[in-house]
Amino acid sequence: MSQEKAGDKANLPPAPSESTPLLEAGQPRPPNSIQIRRYLWIPLLLLALSSDIIRLYWGWSTRHSAHIDIPPRSNSTTLPDFSHLASHCAHISPIASSSFIFRQDALAQTLHSLNAAAYIAEPGASAGFFGNVTSSHWGLSERPLLLLIQPQTDNAGTVYANVSVLTPAFEATRAKMLPIPSERGVTYTAWAEDADPYATALALIPSLENATILVDGDVRMFIADGLQKAAQRARVTSAPVEVKRLRERKSSEELDIMKCVNEVTLLAIRAARKHMKIGMRESEARQLIESALTAAGLNGGFALTLFGENAALPHGHGTDRVLREDEFVLIDCGGTLHGYHSDVTRTFALEKSKISLSHQAIWHIVHRAQRQAIQEARNGTVTAAVDRTARSLITEEGYGKYFTHRLGHGIGLETHESPYLRGGSDDIILTGHTFSDEPGIYIEGEVGVRLEDCFYIDTDGSAVFLTEEVGGQATSPWYP
Repeated sequence: MSQEKAGDKANLPPAPSESTPLLEAGQPRPPNSIQIRRYLWIPLLLLALSSDIIRLYWGWSTRHSAHIDIPPRSNSTTLPDFSHLASHCAHISPIASSSFIFRQDALAQTLHSLNAAAYIAEPGASAGFFGNVTSSHWGLSERPLLLLIQPQTDNAGTVYANVSVLTPAFEATRAKMLPIPSERGVTYTAWAEDADPYATALALIPSLENATILVDGDVRMFIADGLQKAAQRARVTSAPVEVKRLRERKSSEELDIMKCVNEVTLLAIRAARKHMKIGMRESEARQLIESALTAAGLNGGFALTLFGENAALPHGHGTDRVLREDEFVLIDCGGTLHGYHSDVTRTFALEKSKISLSHQAIWHIVHRAQRQAIQEARNGTVTAAVDRTARSLITEEGYGKYFTHRLGHGIGLETHESPYLRGGSDDIILTGHTFSDEPGIYIEGEVGVRLEDCFYIDTDGSAVFLTEEVGGQATSPWYP
């Protein structure tokens, strides 16, 4: 390098450092890339701070929401002792074998009066009623197992039941183990896998020419179709009301079971309520009810548990939300005792609940509708009239559009069975009939109230709650 150039370089001002924030007068501006790097830390700092703020807020809001609306689940699995409920129905016996034989003969006599050749049912409620063959004894599949009852007449002119069972051949030994009571024995006929099961069954009937074969209303369509195809000269049709009423109208023996199972279900609700508290979850309340029903000795227990506005969906599943002090609890539950069902619903408040006057008023409207309905239900009354009585009261109070379902259903070996308390029905209520009485008001997003007790028609024609012996109908939101 020449001395001239070296001297020129020595006279230049010093290079600006990257930390120098300002330019001296006359100094050339640095390139844009240097400026960008110099100030890049500012947006990066702001971005980092905003991210931290968002994370802090989210954590706070989540913890706050969890504390108020979604409290942590209890780690405790200890449930209260409900064993005192076990004694309530301990004295109740199952249906006696002699009662099944009586039912079979009553069916045979009804078939004879209807000029029907046979009655056929699959394992289920009706086969259970006549032959003690329920779906718990024999599960349904594509291979039919059928109970056949035919009317026969002895030399004295007495009509009695001839009981037969159609079974898959490879299941014959197991079929013969079914606990079917019979005074004159049971005939078992087996069908091979390559045979027509329906033709095999109908071969038990002496004459099919113009015969009427009645099938239970719950027989699956392919079974009924198969029977009709195999009996071209006969008529296969659903059993009429005369046959249905044999099961619909309960005996005193059945009513004893049904009273006890419904009573202990109500007692279970009351016992579980004592352990409920504001702030608990729907699932926790359900566990209490299920535990109480199990302790009471009931099988197949169920418990629909809904808080506040969740109860506005009559058969909702809930959201496992917590109970606030201004909300009702709705419990719809039941189980079985010796095959007979209970079904009880209570909408109630807890001791520390603060229910609004408007919601209390709705509760009392539903309560009055339930009472008026059972007073209307008597021997000889049309079922639609009972529904209309409860519905009219609720409508007059301005809540008619919020009563969205029928008033009630028959109950016995099934939770829901005929006849039904509904508008448009012309079924006649008779002594021995059993029904649920369950009016409700459901305002979606706000409140749902339903009260349900089952009742029977006594020999004097009046309706009596099955829960009468333990207090029957609820008396207030605080006394279920």
